[in-house]
Amino acid sequence: MAESEKKKWTKKELEQFETLILEKRNEVTLELKEAKQKADEVLKNNSNNAIYSSHMADAVSDQQEMEKNYYMMDRENSYLKYLNRALEMIKDGSFGICSSCGVLINKERLIEVPHTTSCFDCKSQTA
Repeated sequence: MAESEKKKWTKKELEQFETLILEKRNEVTLELKEAKQKADEVLKNNSNNAIYSSHMADAVSDQQEMEKNYYMMDRENSYLKYLNRALEMIKDGSFGICSSCGVLINKERLIEVPHTTSCFDCKSQTA
């Protein structure tokens, strides 16, 4: 049976997707931890440098670095929520099924964007 004719993913395929999502979630968790450590380090250095007269350019650079780390943390947190939602969808049986047209989402798309709820055609129409 061709992938386009199937109505649901097999249990084995869902287990493979789950493994992939868990691996991605672990990577994101590590990246989030690193970004938090970097942000904490910049904050600590800012506190230490505040005692001394620092150059305005240094202060701006430190501020930009801290903002970049907080942006990355926010982005990773959002992605983590999407990955957790994908795991929930595996459990409730809605994973990999387009919420607009009801067909199975292409496997390659799910590998790249495991939290997607739209097939390529439906996503292209809304973009």
